Amino acid sequence: MDAANRASANQAPPLVGHNVVTSDLALVEAVTRHGSADVVEDLTLLGLEAGTAEAREHGMLANRHHPELTPYDRYGNRVDEVVFHPSWHWLMERGIGHGLAATPWESDAPHPHVRRAAGFFAWSQTEPGHGCPISMTYAAVPALRADDAIAKEWTPLLASRRYDPGVRARTDKVGALAGMGMTEKQGGSDVRANVTQARPTSQDGTYTLHGHKWFTSAPMNDVFLVLAQAEAGVTCFVVARVLPDGTRNQLDIVRLKDKLGNRSNASSELELDGTVAQRLGDEGRGVRTIIEMVAATRLDCVLGSASLMRRALAEASWHVAHRSAFGSRLADKPLMQNVVADLAVESEAATALALRLAAAVDRPGDAHEAALRRIALPLAKFWVCKRTPFMVAEALECLGGNGYVEESGLPLLFRESPLNSIWEGSGNVNALDVLRALSREPEVLEAWITEVGLARGADERLDRAVDDTLALLGDSAGLEVGARRLAGQMAACLQGSLLVRCAPPEVADAFCASRLGTSFGGTFGMLSGGDLAAIVERTTPVP
Repeated sequence: MDAANRASANQAPPLVGHNVVTSDLALVEAVTRHGSADVVEDLTLLGLEAGTAEAREHGMLANRHHPELTPYDRYGNRVDEVVFHPSWHWLMERGIGHGLAATPWESDAPHPHVRRAAGFFAWSQTEPGHGCPISMTYAAVPALRADDAIAKEWTPLLASRRYDPGVRARTDKVGALAGMGMTEKQGGSDVRANVTQARPTSQDGTYTLHGHKWFTSAPMNDVFLVLAQAEAGVTCFVVARVLPDGTRNQLDIVRLKDKLGNRSNASSELELDGTVAQRLGDEGRGVRTIIEMVAATRLDCVLGSASLMRRALAEASWHVAHRSAFGSRLADKPLMQNVVADLAVESEAATALALRLAAAVDRPGDAHEAALRRIALPLAKFWVCKRTPFMVAEALECLGGNGYVEESGLPLLFRESPLNSIWEGSGNVNALDVLRALSREPEVLEAWITEVGLARGADERLDRAVDDTLALLGDSAGLEVGARRLAGQMAACLQGSLLVRCAPPEVADAFCASRLGTSFGGTFGMLSGGDLAAIVERTTPVP
């Protein structure tokens, strides 16, 4: 065989050996803006590890070797255990070790939620599936605070930086993970249609649950927040996988789901038949009790989608910087510059909005921040997660045929890209939640107006978009049918305000020209004018 056929030329090297945090200027600037340079410094080791060849390999292996359900042990005892590949445990150990689970709720350090959000954003680029149990563990703590005694039992373990897998009682563990069981097959997002029954026992606050849960991810977690029907209506319960006396709770895993996206995480159906549970909050107030968990997981949906965008963008910009065609580098071709710059604008807008929401969590006593978080979470959840599949698909195309093979990592990102638009409420659910908030909590509109108003006068396109969006609110008859349009415009205005105030002028200008007051619908690479080469250079990872 000819020597030229035995070695490849004009191929981009693997994207490894870079710092996923410090090579992302949009992330660094957002963390510094809402936190400090010290927070960026604290995340440097995480960024280094996330950019290693080892992390990339473990991410691939965790998805190549699927979790396996073991319903019975060799002696015929019901055990309902899920066995994961060692790469899953490698990823989990480091994610937990970097403080990405519930650590911020117990932290005395400045800006703990901004730090955690940036770390979750960066570390999730290694592999998206293991972020699910980490996210639910983070989100469980504010809901558990509905009962001081239960919160004191579980929070220190959920906030631990030690990954301690295995089915054991809480008192025998140095770290724990949390999950949730909300949806059922007949109701989906309509949790008030749940039929799982909660029957009180002779012990105060203790019930047994009887029913079927349609989606419960990470069934090997240690504790779950579950919704069930008590006498007074939908109620929230805490279900430990192992009871205090060391016996296994009645938590039967019916099957693992065969999903579209990642294969590393085990999503399951559970049957509850006499499952012991503690009531969390008042009977009939289950949705209100668990809503704080939902809010926190919605934030992670935004962060997760922004992370997918950034990983896809990094792969695309890296590839075109190292691949030549028709006489020059792809990155120097005007049309390719247009595409990558457009992808970079989308990614930076998502990153800026996600970190702004995390900053609101760091200011729990601030009325403006609370109101902004209430309206901006469903807005961002709707818009950023809805934009992700289009963006990832375009990034994949930048690699051509190389992007269509599993070894590139892009097919996994593409399959994963619709997930966060469905998890914790589909697009319609979040758009309608925006209407609900606007109709019931007038302070949220004031918070949105205040936030976008911080950029008032800086860009006339943004000013017009804000005015046009407010005009939509005057059409009360068409609000529901136009809820998606309203949510998209409100979210884009928030992104535009952040970029106009904080991003380089070329990024802000490209965003306002292409996303505000236009018919922009998903095709990238249609920017007109501006310093596109500077945007591409800003976003390309540097080893």
